[in-house]
Amino acid sequence: MNTGKTLKEALKNAQADGRVTVGVYECAKIMTEDPDSVSFCVLATDAFECGVALQIHFTLIQAFCFDNDISIVRVNDLQRISKIVGDKSQNLEDAHCVLITTPAEGSWEDPALEKLHLFCEESRSLNDWVPEITLPER
Repeated sequence: MNTGKTLKEALKNAQADGRVTVGVYECAKIMTEDPDSVSFCVLATDAFECGVALQIHFTLIQAFCFDNDISIVRVNDLQRISKIVGDKSQNLEDAHCVLITTPAEGSWEDPALEKLHLFCEESRSLNDWVPEITLPER
């Protein structure tokens, strides 16, 4: 399985359904108000831009995801994730955290998201609690 392509597909599918939240603070708000609605979390960094404050946010988000059985991955290319989830009206400088919320009851389950959940489950069984995924170039 090409996890990068699968992640991109899951993000595009969720975005088409209006189930994507972008931004550390926006994501934290959803996690606090309705943690059961969160299905998947993506943390994005760039090698040159990962300050102490961002690391603290990431640590708190990771702990929250672990406590609430939310699958979580890390992506090492902030610009690429911004292009996938962005539209021209959004300011995506804060695309460090992206959430996919759970589909509405009785709606179509996304096979790409299911593959990602399995990937995360397999990674956890190998003690890789926040696996890193490389997104495709296009």
